[in-house]
Amino acid sequence: MELPPSHFPAARAAAVAVGYLRYLRGGPGRGLQLREVRSARRQDIDDVGHKYYLELELEDVLDKGSTVNCTAEVLYHLGSKTSAPDVQVTVQGELRSTEQADKEFYNRIRSLEKELEAENIPDSHGNVPPELEPIHLLAWAASGYVIWQNSTENTKFHLAQVKHVKQVKRSDEDLQFDYVLLLHEMVSQEVLPCGVSVLWHPQRGARVCHGPGSA
Repeated sequence: MELPPSHFPAARAAAVAVGYLRYLRGGPGRGLQLREVRSARRQDIDDVGHKYYLELELEDVLDKGSTVNCTAEVLYHLGSKTSAPDVQVTVQGELRSTEQADKEFYNRIRSLEKELEAENIPDSHGNVPPELEPIHLLAWAASGYVIWQNSTENTKFHLAQVKHVKQVKRSDEDLQFDYVLLLHEMVSQEVLPCGVSVLWHPQRGARVCHGPGSA
C-alpha cells in the first residue's frame, strides 16, 4: 500500500531507518539526518508484522550542501513490544570521508590530561561549542542505536539533548564515553532520560556497550 511521504507512519519508520544508519555510519565526524522521505509503501505480512519500504534523502549536518539517497526496509514485528524492528538500509553513492576528522578527534581526546566531562549539549539557546561538536555527533550515533532498539510502529524518538557526558579512562585503545541522553518521544511528547555507554575507535566506529536494548 502506497503511503503519502508526509504520512505519520512513514515518518516514524524513516526515523528508525535513519537512527539505524546513524549508528552504523555516524560518529564524531559525521551527523546524518533526514532531509526528505521521497516515497513510502507499507506491506502487511500475515502473522509477521508490517513492513515499510522507504526511499529517503539524507544530509550530513557538517556538509549540508551535499545529500545522499538511500533505500530502507523496516519490519515491525506483530504485537511485539520488546524486539527491535528489523532494518535494512542501502546507501546510494558515497558518504563524505571522515578519516582526517576522526584521527584529529581521537588524538585530541587521547592527549587530554584529564578525562573530558560536559553537560547540557546543546545549551538552552541551542548552541553547541565547536570543541564539543564531535561529542554531540557521537551521541547522535549512540542515540541512533537506542532509537532503533526501542521504537515501535507508534513511536518517534529524537535526541533532544546530551544532559551529561563523562569520558571513562581505559587501558586499551578505545575511547569510552558514558552519556545521559534526553530523548523526546514525539507522539506522547514525553522526554525520557537514557544512560548509554559508547566505545569508539577510528577503525571500528561507534559501539554501544551498555544501554537500553544492548546485550
